[in-house]
Amino acid sequence: GLSLDDVASASDRTPFLADLAPSGKYYMEDLYKIGGTPAVIKMLVAKGILDGGIPTVTGKTLAENVADWPSLDPGQKIIRPLEDPIKASGHIRILRGNLAPGGAVAKITGKEGTSFTGKVRTFDKEHALNDALARGDIRREDGNLVLIVRYEGPRGGPGMPEQLRASAAIMGAGLSNVALVTDGRYSGASHGFIVGHVVPEAASGGPIALVRDGDTVTIDAVNNRIDAVDVGDEEMAARRAAWVEPALHVRRGVLAKYAKLVGDASHGAVTDGI
Repeated sequence: GLSLDDVASASDRTPFLADLAPSGKYYMEDLYKIGGTPAVIKMLVAKGILDGGIPTVTGKTLAENVADWPSLDPGQKIIRPLEDPIKASGHIRILRGNLAPGGAVAKITGKEGTSFTGKVRTFDKEHALNDALARGDIRREDGNLVLIVRYEGPRGGPGMPEQLRASAAIMGAGLSNVALVTDGRYSGASHGFIVGHVVPEAASGGPIALVRDGDTVTIDAVNNRIDAVDVGDEEMAARRAAWVEPALHVRRGVLAKYAKLVGDASHGAVTDGI
């Protein structure tokens, strides 16, 4: 199976070409007007990135499917040429550190910078952050903040629900002074410093359960690290010893069985004993 290192390797060698929302300037409608996805496939086949000879469900090869579509106009600005990418490597970053020793997944394009340091504010469950945002408790004048949403992982969710409302509210409010870190999933429509899939998750007693309001966390997309920089090993061990495992959010039925059997997000949140 695929490991986090496989994902990191693929991202490292994949240039970032598409200047598309949410992080970019253009929309799918704009891409459609210049040939759409078939025109992009045609370019990637011509460049040897995609194998045009593979068969498809149409009964034709991939190259045959797009042969009659227009090629991308060399003057268009939406899909950059391979020789001049927006970013030489992909925007998917696999982070590790004392906050996520088992790995975490970030989507960082570089437009927002490559590192972020801020003071922690913790929220047990996404609805707690949603409530804080609705009350106006998260403000620009508070300086850089790392908002940690925990107990939303495979066990804690249970089922690793998508963090959609919080990331959308942060974007809508224009809060560029915040990063969002969660042991759950986040919306693919989000951008900025957003880190998900933190392993071990809070419900398993991972470090994300042990950080406290006021701690300092640094996200480094160059060295691929996420660390609580002012929490030493001894302090983390003391907090772990004092941590009390909360009762499962769901106590009966299929979800309760899932929560008891599921593995961590870095191995796919599956129940086959990993």
